[in-house]
Amino acid sequence: MRRRIYWLLPDLASARRTMDELLLARIEERHIHFVARRDADMTGLHAANVLQTTDLVRSAEAGLCIGALTGGVLGAVMAVYFPIFGPGPEWGLVAVLAIFGAIFGAWSSSMIGASTPSQRLKRFQTAIENGQVLLMTDVPRSRVAEIEARLQAAHPEAHLQGVEANIPAFP
Repeated sequence: MRRRIYWLLPDLASARRTMDELLLARIEERHIHFVARRDADMTGLHAANVLQTTDLVRSAEAGLCIGALTGGVLGAVMAVYFPIFGPGPEWGLVAVLAIFGAIFGAWSSSMIGASTPSQRLKRFQTAIENGQVLLMTDVPRSRVAEIEARLQAAHPEAHLQGVEANIPAFP
């Protein structure tokens, strides 16, 4: 189980030094994510991807649930009032439309979520627009205190912004 640690760094040079420090601490590059302004030169940094900077996953999950529920209700109505193959209700239609609704809901909601900024990162938006760099690093639960202490000692210019216990499974 991992925890996500958030740090705000004053500039890109500090972010590059912090990246080196985390690599020396044996944190894999795939667990280190940086978010900066769109015009920033992220050379040498592992930039956060769409899954970390948008609400794509959260939206897809919501669309999956809502689509399955809507498809199931529509399937139940059609099974009872509009049977296709015979005079009796066709309950298999409920499952088919629930699955179709779940797939369609997840797809359509993820398209919307991919263009929506992450709610998790909303509190950092002003700092990022002012030129600071956000570091998100996912570390094993047992190493959180060690990594925090190491970064604080090596980078006093950085500011710890908290630890998130529930990091998303995909990003």
